[in-house]
Amino acid sequence: MKHLKDLREYLDELRAVGELVEVKEEVELDLDIGAIARRCYETGSPAALFSNIRGVSGGFRVLVAPAGVSNQPGRALARLALSCGLPAEASGREIVESMVRGRSRTPIKPRIVATGSCKENIHVGEDVDLLELPAPLLHDGDGGRFLNTFGVIVARTPDKSWTNWSIARIMVVDGKRMTGIVAPNQHIGMVHKAWADIGEPMPFALVLGPEPFVPFVGGMPLPAHVDEVDYIGGYFGEAVDVVRCETVDLEVPATAEIVVEGYLSNTETEREGPMGEYAGYLWPGPPTQKPLYNVTAITYRDNAVLPISVAGEPPEENHTAWGVPNAAEIVYSLRKASLPIATAWSPFASANHWFVIAVDRDWRRKLDVPASELCRRIGEHLFSSKAGMGTPKYIVVNDDIDITNLHEVVWAFATRNHPGSQGELVFNDESTNPLVAFLDDAEKMSMQTTKVIYNCLPPDQWGDKLPLRSSFAGVYPQSVQQKVLANWERYGFPPVRDPSR
Repeated sequence: MKHLKDLREYLDELRAVGELVEVKEEVELDLDIGAIARRCYETGSPAALFSNIRGVSGGFRVLVAPAGVSNQPGRALARLALSCGLPAEASGREIVESMVRGRSRTPIKPRIVATGSCKENIHVGEDVDLLELPAPLLHDGDGGRFLNTFGVIVARTPDKSWTNWSIARIMVVDGKRMTGIVAPNQHIGMVHKAWADIGEPMPFALVLGPEPFVPFVGGMPLPAHVDEVDYIGGYFGEAVDVVRCETVDLEVPATAEIVVEGYLSNTETEREGPMGEYAGYLWPGPPTQKPLYNVTAITYRDNAVLPISVAGEPPEENHTAWGVPNAAEIVYSLRKASLPIATAWSPFASANHWFVIAVDRDWRRKLDVPASELCRRIGEHLFSSKAGMGTPKYIVVNDDIDITNLHEVVWAFATRNHPGSQGELVFNDESTNPLVAFLDDAEKMSMQTTKVIYNCLPPDQWGDKLPLRSSFAGVYPQSVQQKVLANWERYGFPPVRDPSR
């Protein structure tokens, strides 16, 4: 496993595998960068690094699609895999399993070092000006320029027992203030409440452009009071180097590109949004009041790079760097509950509104319960945990289905889910992410909704023996398959690209 310790090492890796385009043409901060990013996502084009942005000085650069999906055959998930220390050719299942293994390793506390590259430029007090940073207007209809779409917010409880690294969008208000979503059922909301309970603002540090694995862990639904930085240390087997902030009692990754420090108010709010979001919609409407971040310092590297995610129709980083770690935590959590889980995945096209869970092929011998009972146990455990909070729909299949292949998932749902008759297990009044697209206003306010487990396991009467799959790989001898593959182009057919990639 290769630990890339800063964003620039990651950019070098992307160049090496053809996953980075360096844009020298002048672009506008308003909409150009967002539109190019959306085109990158929707065509599977490489990530793009902009260094010539009109009106932006100081050498600042912007990186888009840092964890997008590639159209390169065999390297669809190259950016995800490299971020996680794996080869560019790693599969979705391999990436998920790597993060699951990381949960079983001994966490390693970060190492505090005297200084780091994030301190090459330091501005405090009156020298602070957020407007110098290249926060772009991402969508036509956004309520402002969003600085944080792919960075982590570092916060610590007043008793210093829990340091949380999480991702939530943050919009620039003016040169010294920002605002953004602070959901009370998310970890940043819990830490913020702990400070509000003692009548004080919450110290924060916004870390933009850390090493590439950090945003994946920031989006991973680790349980409350588990420190993300300790998990990263355990995952790679070595401590993360951190430095102390200038104006708040927090530590941040030493190699971060940009760090914004300050205090999240417990009383002040400012108008925020709307914003095009991960469900694929931008709802026009007035801004809403969100807590105010008052900025006390900005530090950054020379020629700093701001990575951004342009949320919208999948796939983009909400679906990759959030969806994939969420799948890993689902697997880990369900296995810890002694359930026979093979793997999990959120099909990118579902915009994080589905997860598919594959159970071991021999699960019946392990549990000796009906399929509906296994699905009920999965739902009860998931919906009592952070791992199951954000997504409303879950499909449970046998591990003969490649759940990273949407074609197979649709086929399994169509042919194995029996409407009624325990085909859908409904769970009412469950905690939810308020950005789920179909929620009504009352559900968004209460952050409670109905969730469902779709039982797509083979019907109980099939028993342990599945019917043969009537496919090329399923009903032809290996000798015939090998002969056809060896002679495919000789028959006159063009080369075939693996449809799962």
